[in-house]
Amino acid sequence: MDVNGDLVHGAMLTAVDVDGSTRQTGLLGALSEAHRIRRLELPVHTMLPVVLRQLLLPIMFDALGVPRSRREWGERFRRGEFSEEELASLTQYLGPGRYGDRFRLFDAERPFAQVAELKALNGETKSAAQLVPSVASGNNVPLFSALSEADELLLTPGDALLWLLHVHCWDTASIKTGAEGDPQAKNGKTTGNPTGPLGQLGLIVPTGETLYETLLLNTPVLPDGLAAADRPQWAPDERPADLGCKSPAAPAWSERPASGLLDLLTFQARRVRLFTCETEQGMRVNRVIVSAGDRLARTPEYDPHTAWHHTAKPKKGQPHRRPRRHTSGRTAWQGLSTLLAMTLPEQGDGPYTSLLLRQIGDLQADRVLSERYPLGVETSGLEYGTQSAVVENAIGDDLPLPVNALLAQDKWLREALLECVDQADQVARALDGLNNDLRRASGGDSLPREKGSRPSAQFLHSLDRTMRRLLVGLRTVGADDDELLERVWLAWEQSVQIAADREAALLLAAAPPRAVVGRTVRSGDKEFVYRSGKADGVFRKKLAEILTRVAEERRATPKEVAAA
Repeated sequence: MDVNGDLVHGAMLTAVDVDGSTRQTGLLGALSEAHRIRRLELPVHTMLPVVLRQLLLPIMFDALGVPRSRREWGERFRRGEFSEEELASLTQYLGPGRYGDRFRLFDAERPFAQVAELKALNGETKSAAQLVPSVASGNNVPLFSALSEADELLLTPGDALLWLLHVHCWDTASIKTGAEGDPQAKNGKTTGNPTGPLGQLGLIVPTGETLYETLLLNTPVLPDGLAAADRPQWAPDERPADLGCKSPAAPAWSERPASGLLDLLTFQARRVRLFTCETEQGMRVNRVIVSAGDRLARTPEYDPHTAWHHTAKPKKGQPHRRPRRHTSGRTAWQGLSTLLAMTLPEQGDGPYTSLLLRQIGDLQADRVLSERYPLGVETSGLEYGTQSAVVENAIGDDLPLPVNALLAQDKWLREALLECVDQADQVARALDGLNNDLRRASGGDSLPREKGSRPSAQFLHSLDRTMRRLLVGLRTVGADDDELLERVWLAWEQSVQIAADREAALLLAAAPPRAVVGRTVRSGDKEFVYRSGKADGVFRKKLAEILTRVAEERRATPKEVAAA
């Protein structure tokens, strides 16, 4: 490893090739071999958007420009790899004559994504654990952590790079160390910090079969190209002075809007400095200073990776669209109503999917992208606790997604998928209702809302593999395959029925004998009778109303047997 921590050629990233083998590579290697790389090996789900936004995408956009038409995008995508001219441009961009010298993690004068000679007002440094949300540090004390704050965390240069960029994107809103040279630091600290920019979003990252395809799928088509004043964080000296942007290489910071896509992707939300030590295994990062950095005034609507909540009549001073976060405890397929919200709500408020998923739908409609392309989607987010000063939970999932479901003008497949999700949700609620009725029949009370262990959670978990198989299978269903779609739909309902029967049987078996006799509960002038048999009957009736194809098949079967 170069003592300067060379990101361009050093072994900073772990790549998984299409043949399954893994290797260490630098930025130039990852880009030039992107067509041979299946994916990057990253420690957590929240890291993929970090590496794409803070490194690979802005380098590619700035070196090559963004496609200005769907046709140009399609030409790049169909080629499947960077052309010789593009590779030459990337090599020159990351060479010593351009920006190569600015991609050194431990450079004495210009360390990457850091402030050289950054000093805390109290003269102290903190453990490198401050960069890693899953490790105990300060007020952030995870329930399960292999290390305590007293333990020393030693990060390899590659891991230090990833967690450095992660803190720029996802850091908590806790009090930050006051830095020398920061006029807004008071009493040795800075308060009022927001979370990192990605902490306010629900990230949606489309993925392809290779890293190259993933890069293209995350590339927006911009007819006017990039703004002339838009520069990435490693080129702050090229930003026009009238923008009023503070240099991310200095302790001072400001609250400001993003000046363009490159600025947004590489936004420096913290001022950081890494400290190294020598170990038997080589150079390691053991200490760090994390102080306040730039505050993004508002997430712009051209952010490519978040879904939105559209408000038809916002309050004064508020935008029509605000970033939409993922819901903790729900799988990605349970949020398909947001992922597949291809058009603005016709009436009132509602979700609106990400710019990139809308673009993929448009590309398929123009036959630029195949309707059977094996598109994947990775979702990620963080759930913060107490004044967003601690991390409560990490949200991450990935799922296959039929490209045809993203067609704005053709709703047939999208509506079928959303009905499947709605059926699962309705059956889950019916199971919770059965559980509450059995609790009442046994002499207890229903579970308080959003508390306790509910059968719906286990039921939805049991459907996860089935839903993913369904999504993969629907990639091959065309717009005129009504009969095939109906068979797939029936198979889905049968799977839901089996899972629901299994969970219901467990609930009924666990009910005590007195639930058979039940009890009568008076509420005002009305009396309600709760018995296990009645509860089961109500549940079966609801299932028949939800899973109509299975119910119809069952009604038809006795007639067919009689006729035979």
